[in-house]
Parts: sequence; C-alpha cells; structure tokens
Amino acid sequence: MLAHDLALALDPAELSRKVGIPPDPWQAAVLRSEASRILLNCSRQSGKSTVTAVLAVHTALYQPGSLVLLLSPSLRQSQELFKKALAVYHGLDQPPPTVEESALRIEFSQGSRIVSLPGKEQTIRGFSGVKLLAIDEAARVSDELYFAIRPMLAVSQGRLVALSTPFGTRGWFYEAWRSSERWERFEVPATDCPRISPEFLEEESRTIGAWWFAQEYGCQFMDAESQPFRREDVERAFQEEVQPWAL
Repeated sequence: MLAHDLALALDPAELSRKVGIPPDPWQAAVLRSEASRILLNCSRQSGKSTVTAVLAVHTALYQPGSLVLLLSPSLRQSQELFKKALAVYHGLDQPPPTVEESALRIEFSQGSRIVSLPGKEQTIRGFSGVKLLAIDEAARVSDELYFAIRPMLAVSQGRLVALSTPFGTRGWFYEAWRSSERWERFEVPATDCPRISPEFLEEESRTIGAWWFAQEYGCQFMDAESQPFRREDVERAFQEEVQPWAL
C-alpha cells in the first residue's frame, strides 16, 4: 500500500489511471511535466480540462497546504471544471478527508484547497500563495484579467497552466503561444484524440466549414472572417527590412 501511494505521489499519470482515466500520451506528458508555465492549445473535446482536473487534485493532495485556483470565463464553466476535479477526487479508493466541500470549493484536512472561480477581477483579488493556477478557455480571458492574476504567483512561485481552443489572432493567449517566452507548449488537434472518430471530423468539416473547423478542431489561430487582411500580412508591412549604411 505504501509503495502504491508513493507511486501516485511521484506520478500524476498513475493517479489518472487509478481513477479510471487512462491518459493519452500527451496528457501523460502534461501531468509529468515540471515546467512552471504550460500552454495547452487543444481541440474541442480533446481532454484538456480532464487532464487539468487531475493535475489540480494531485497538486492539492501531495503538496499539503497548497492553494489551487481554477479560473474560467463564466460561472457555468467554473462549475463544470470543478465537477471534473471532484470526480477525480471521489474516484480514489480511500480519498483523504475533507473539512469543507461545496459547488466551487473543496478543502482537505491537510490544509490544501481547490477553489474554482468565474473570471471576474473582483472575485479573484485577495488570493495569494497560489501553488497552481489553471486558466480554462484562456483565449477568451481578457488581457486585463490575465495581468491581474499573474501576481498571485509572485511569492509562491506557483505553476500556471492555460488551456484553450484558439479564439482568433488576438489576446494574451495568442501572443503567449507565438512568443519566445519560456512556456512549455502542447498542441493537440482533434486528429490526435482517439475518442474522436475520423467519420465525425469529416462530418464536422462539411457542416461547419473550413474556417470554423480549423479553429475548433485544428488548433489554428484564425483571423476574423470579415477581416480584409491577414494579421501576418499587416505585421509584415511594418517590418523594417532596410539595412542602415555603415558609416
């Protein structure tokens, strides 16, 4: 029993298997990553929120006294992500005891907490010492909110995981994805998800069209359909390619 508990503590992917969620290879890589900053650019229904829920529970259980924040753009999304974390917790054979459990919060007897919040600045200010900050649907979280929550990690040196499907060529998530900053990046198109059949994807491509399919299932950051020029063309127009003469 002790050896098994040690295996769960050392390997979050093993915890995922323990609760009946065999991780895909990319999910196992995310769970085993030691990076402090992770971007998940993933197709719809690829399992990005599930792997984040497993990581949240593992952090809370095996780092006593830790605070895990799950941030989503809306209350409904916050509830859904938190339900997945609760399902992971309740899937354990002998889950550690809790001292509080509600629709958006669970606190364990060893002092750790998992708190899920809708993305409003007034609801998130005041939290500090965050060990893991997960931002769901990150491409739809405003720049202002993102900049307001980053200081939560200043003292704790906690981890930041941002998960999303692309939402245009704008916003902090898009800029972070293409930046040279030290993020560990995972791109997971629908074709890499074994639970999504080729037949379904073929039907979706026909039904919703190439633009939406590329964004929702192909992990591509698409310019707005009404935009007359591509963003990359506009940026290229302002690049200075003339080399100055040597004096």
